[in-house]
Amino acid sequence: MAKYVFNLPDVGEGVVEGEIVKWNVKPGDTVKEDEPLVELMTDKATVSIPSSVNGKVVSTTGKPGDMVPVGAELIVFEVKGDGGSKPKSKPKPEPVAESAPDPEPEPKPEPVAAPPVSVPPPVASTGTKPLASPAVRRRAREAGIDLSQVSGTGPAGRISHDDMDTFISGGGRLAAVQSGAKMTGVEEVPVIGLRRKIAEKMATSKRSAAHFSYFEEVDITALESLRQHLNSTRAENQPKLTYLPFIIQGLIRAVRKFPQCNALYDEEKGIVFRHQAVHVGISTQTEDGLMVPVIKHAEARDVWDTANELVRVTTSAREKTATIDELTGSTITITSLGAMGGLGATPIINHPEVSIVSIHAARDQAVVRDGEVVVRKMMNLASSFDHRIIDGYDGALLIQELKSMLEYPATIFM
Repeated sequence: MAKYVFNLPDVGEGVVEGEIVKWNVKPGDTVKEDEPLVELMTDKATVSIPSSVNGKVVSTTGKPGDMVPVGAELIVFEVKGDGGSKPKSKPKPEPVAESAPDPEPEPKPEPVAAPPVSVPPPVASTGTKPLASPAVRRRAREAGIDLSQVSGTGPAGRISHDDMDTFISGGGRLAAVQSGAKMTGVEEVPVIGLRRKIAEKMATSKRSAAHFSYFEEVDITALESLRQHLNSTRAENQPKLTYLPFIIQGLIRAVRKFPQCNALYDEEKGIVFRHQAVHVGISTQTEDGLMVPVIKHAEARDVWDTANELVRVTTSAREKTATIDELTGSTITITSLGAMGGLGATPIINHPEVSIVSIHAARDQAVVRDGEVVVRKMMNLASSFDHRIIDGYDGALLIQELKSMLEYPATIFM
């Protein structure tokens, strides 16, 4: 047997270092070639680094949150034969979504009532914070279960969904949270991986861009009628239309009149790059944090193709299968909180873009039309612009142009 040192390989895209997000192996584990070892977050995305050899893990370098430069030692293996020999194949880091997947599947937990018990089941007694994936922790919180009461059967006592099922079926008790009881626990959550990247990008945008926001309400009664008609007459292979494909198509036509809003600002060079192509970022909430998958060349798509691509890229983000290309390259961003969209917000610009539009919930409201009170379906739009690049007047005109097309939706297709 011999020692083999595995160094962080070049992951491409000009990346010179990566942040450790999660180790998939630990000292003592036996791994095979191409088995995922560690997940690293780069400036582009999270990549899974596979093993280049068969062997036993002797030691690992670094913990989640640490930065590792390309070429630095990651793992020492114990391998058969000459440890100094070249690995069987060059490791090929594979891009994954902006956050690492949980090691166990994440079924939706069913509400569980605690049956009466006379003897509690076996409990974990490590004296430290129980090991469990975010999915298991969330399930425990929702079910009111104290994870310190659950015995984990995974490596190092890690608690899995199966362990949760065993605990519950064995009469596991709910965490005692009584009315008026004082709570003193504090959970330390390291800001690493995707959450760190989100924090950095939001801070950079807020610190550098001179944000100004603009709000408007839109009567989408006619748009709703058109949407309902198209959905009721669509072909089997056509997707069900939400408001977003229409809003995207309207925004595409609006930025033709205001090209300064579909742009990226390079502060170091002092250059604004106005793009003819409209690559629309869709702010998407996932279980691991905010991602912005991109509908590339939205200007070349019709409303149906836009709807298809919208579903595809947002699903990829939520399922953690999005590629680096699908998560980069936007020129303008739309954010929506869906049915709970509220009345308004002050969205933060997706740096280095200069514009963002926020969509809020559509509601039936009493409004005055031609001197009479009538019920119309109304939607609020909020927007933010980089005042260094876009004058307030032009930002307001962009939103007014979008409002006009949504209120008279035939103009979207003209």
